[in-house]
Parts: sequence; C-alpha cells; structure tokens
Amino acid sequence: MIKAIIVDDEPLAHQVILHHLESYSDIKVVSQHFSAKDALYELAKSTIDVVFLDINMPELSGLELIQALANPPQIIIVSAYEEYAITGFELNVTDYLLKPVSAKRVQQAINKVRERIYLAPKSKSITLKIDREKRKLSLDTIKYIEAYGNYVKVHQDDQTILATTTLKQLLEQLIGSFTQIHKSYIVNNNRVIAITNEHVELDNGDKIKIGKSFKEHCKVLL
Repeated sequence: MIKAIIVDDEPLAHQVILHHLESYSDIKVVSQHFSAKDALYELAKSTIDVVFLDINMPELSGLELIQALANPPQIIIVSAYEEYAITGFELNVTDYLLKPVSAKRVQQAINKVRERIYLAPKSKSITLKIDREKRKLSLDTIKYIEAYGNYVKVHQDDQTILATTTLKQLLEQLIGSFTQIHKSYIVNNNRVIAITNEHVELDNGDKIKIGKSFKEHCKVLL
C-alpha cells in the first residue's frame, strides 16, 4: 500500500484530491494537514511514500517544507501557480499539477509514483511463517501469491506453499517487487511477460485474471 498525505491550507483542495484518489485501491491517505508546519511533524515521525503538496501556505511554504526534509518522500506539487515548476523539479519532485487538477493528470502523477517505487532497490527474499516455523523464500522463485482466507498460497516454480499471513500484509512488504492485479492475486513483476485486458501472463505460461478495479495497476508492469 502506498501511504500518502495531503498538505494544503484550502479544505476544497483536500476534497478534490481525495475524490481523484478514490479509484486507486493501492493508495491510502493516512493524514491530512492544513499547514506545512504540521506536515513537517508528521513526516518526522511516520513513513510516508508520497505527499500531495500545495506551495503557498502561511508560516511555511511547500517548497520550504521540501527543503527542510533531509530525506523527503515523493512529492506531487499541487498549485495554482506554474512559476514555481522549475524550482520544484530542481528539488526532485515527482510531478507538478496545476489547479484545477484533472483526473488525467492525477493518473499520470500516480503512475510516476508507482514507477519510482518499482524501480527502487528491492529485497531479494521474504520471511514467512510456514507450518509453525519461519522460512526465508527467494522472491525470484515466487510466481504469484493467492489469497486464501487468513492464509496465502505462495505459488513457486516447483511447489505451492501455504503461509500464515494475508495478502494485504504481504503486499505492504513486497511493494515494488509485486503488484496486486486482482483482489485475490499479487504477481511477481519480474515474471510478467504479457498483459491483455483480461489477464497477466507469466514467464512459465500461467495466466492470472485481472480484476476490473486493478487494471490501472498493470500499466507499469511492462
């Protein structure tokens, strides 16, 4: 799950961003802030993946907030003023959206966020509880993972293992390496060789169904 916060001194701006994000099941807005100063405290204590950030705010501007962070998360600037765009990109923001924000531009920005996450260095293994013991599995051997109540079925090249965890918990650990394409399936990004409107095909020939609400997730797989 991609954790996001919204920072803007205008309540209406929050409503607009929240409305646009409703269709993205892999993005969760964990908090909203009406000043950059309040957001600074939140970012100091929490792990946040992306910030939807206004620029012109009292006390501390959005640009000053970015500069105050030693290791800022991804930033999507949402502003009515285009003259700050060059400065924003010099600060390595992920995208710069002009108000009023369109659904298309939000989609483009979200895809950039996903791409940066998926291209980030990733762990090559995961530790799971299997048969009352902890076992480390190489991610390269996992084709896809299937929800199975309070368990998951881990489909490897040579076997299927039942692990004590949920798909949601696993996805939080595997973001960037695996992508959810259906409410019951997450697939190994590196094993995907083809995508249609109906399914994702893996390198061993397995075809995994794509859920209607997860089609956007698949755009960054190839």
